[in-house]
Amino acid sequence: MTSIERLNPDIPLFARTGINLASAGLGAKAIFATNDFFAPLERMLHDSDPIFIEGKFDENGKWMDGWESQRRRDGGHDHAIVRLAAPGRIIGFDVDTSHFTGNYAPAVMIEACSFKGNVPPEDQRWVPVLPHKPLGPSAHHYFSCSVYESWTHLRVHIYPDGGVARLRVYGVPELSAANTDGDIDLAAALNGGRILGFSDAHYGDYTRLLAPGRGVNMGDGWETRRRREPGYDWMVIALGARGEIQRAVVDTKFFKGNYPDSVSMQAADLRDFGDGLTDALITDSMFWQRILDRQKLGPDAEHHFTDQLAKLGPVTHVRLNIHPDGGVSRLRLFGTTAP
Repeated sequence: MTSIERLNPDIPLFARTGINLASAGLGAKAIFATNDFFAPLERMLHDSDPIFIEGKFDENGKWMDGWESQRRRDGGHDHAIVRLAAPGRIIGFDVDTSHFTGNYAPAVMIEACSFKGNVPPEDQRWVPVLPHKPLGPSAHHYFSCSVYESWTHLRVHIYPDGGVARLRVYGVPELSAANTDGDIDLAAALNGGRILGFSDAHYGDYTRLLAPGRGVNMGDGWETRRRREPGYDWMVIALGARGEIQRAVVDTKFFKGNYPDSVSMQAADLRDFGDGLTDALITDSMFWQRILDRQKLGPDAEHHFTDQLAKLGPVTHVRLNIHPDGGVSRLRLFGTTAP
């Protein structure tokens, strides 16, 4: 989903603010498929938007960007097993059939389980988290999830066969009790950190700002267009857990001629604000306390801030301001959790 699509109010809130637990870039894995004759299951988990290449064929037929099984002739249906990037609570799905026009899967049903290993055993108990839903050609299909539990694996059924370009599983990773002691990255996506809003995200993939590791190229991070009016760009982030921020890392890796001139941050403790008030939260963020006064940045480097951070106590949300514009590969906000 592009940054412009994310701003569309017609798209469910869970798809605009949730973390894609089925993201290959965050660590989700394709475990098994009954059939992937035309296109491998792994492609369904790619972070990039699906593409169509006219006239591209491989040894089995038309090349498609997603998972596609062959036509079934036995009366059954296909299914696949996916290991999520992290254990988490699912709030919604996007079953995307983009570019599958005459070969899309007509229906889908999804089950979930919690299992510590990689491949669940055959006798594993699966719980339905999405009942049978019809699908159409070349479109996003958004479905909410009301089963309030934490899951590690999904079993995706398609009826009877066909293709799915992308599966997005929006949710919130569960912060393990083992990770709540000591210094952790409170903003990490795999710890539940989420991006709630931003001024602009014209280039790159802004969701990678909170991803593990360092950027792999200039497209692997948040980059705004060149600002031609007064002001600066910003992003509002919900931390994965309420905590005290003690160290910040702003990484401009690969941003050599387009890094921000400087950075500042604001923070607030909003335990009772709620996801349903996102627009109001964005407005409120302009008035949050300053946790980092404006600091200069340089190209292609990690910038560490410790002594420069104000001691605000526990916070739940952070506003990252870049002056006036530019690109940031990763943001890390290390600290300790608080009740």
